[in-house]
Amino acid sequence: MKKCVLWVLAVATLIGSKAMAADELMEEARITVKTLKEWDRLHLLKPDGFTKDQIPFYSKETLERIKHIKGLLELGYGIRDIHKIIKRIGIPKTFHDQNKKAELNKFLTVGDLADRVGLSPRAIKHWENKGIIEPDMRSKGGFRLYSEIYIYLCNLIRDLQLFGYTLEEIKEISDLFRYFLAIKNELEAYSKEENTQTLNKMLEHIQALFERMKLMREGIERWEDLLKSKKKEVMGFKNRNQRRSESKGKGKNE
Repeated sequence: MKKCVLWVLAVATLIGSKAMAADELMEEARITVKTLKEWDRLHLLKPDGFTKDQIPFYSKETLERIKHIKGLLELGYGIRDIHKIIKRIGIPKTFHDQNKKAELNKFLTVGDLADRVGLSPRAIKHWENKGIIEPDMRSKGGFRLYSEIYIYLCNLIRDLQLFGYTLEEIKEISDLFRYFLAIKNELEAYSKEENTQTLNKMLEHIQALFERMKLMREGIERWEDLLKSKKKEVMGFKNRNQRRSESKGKGKNE
């Protein structure tokens, strides 16, 4: 159950992380490429981080910063005057929280994530297509960004595959835990009967996983005992064979 609880906590962390690409930021904030470049040049805006491929991304707080800048423009301030105001008094801390920035700087591309987990990018995309995992961010340009907690989640998925679970079964488990997070945040939003049915399914999956893990532990113990015994036996025959070769060599020399 410890792993299942950790899975929930990990997914909860992912849901709390929000980021967007430049094109998504411009669409949501309703600004042009020219405006974004100008504001970036004047240090009114800047990316909250970059992937290892140097792709910039922005936080939801950047949208609030843009609203603040637009508000000053509507009051009649010129863009250079706004630059001076921000330089002098700054933007409220809520717009650029340092802890949020630290989290965003940890985002990975599909290739980065695949390298860290020891999988191919195709496998990561396949899991995403199956609905098992979801990127924190997907731009119109097609690239995806994942927070570092996905390294742990991908390893959990590989664990389940080693336990004999199919991707369809893993998808069912991930859906149940997404539902669990939803009712955890707002229990009254769902009917008592629906919650009971889903929670019972989760408990069944947890118990089934316990049973599979128990069988695997027993199997591992059997194989460890067998391999230790056979390794000792094989090493003995190897040494015996080596001595036999050496004695034959001596006989020929004599």
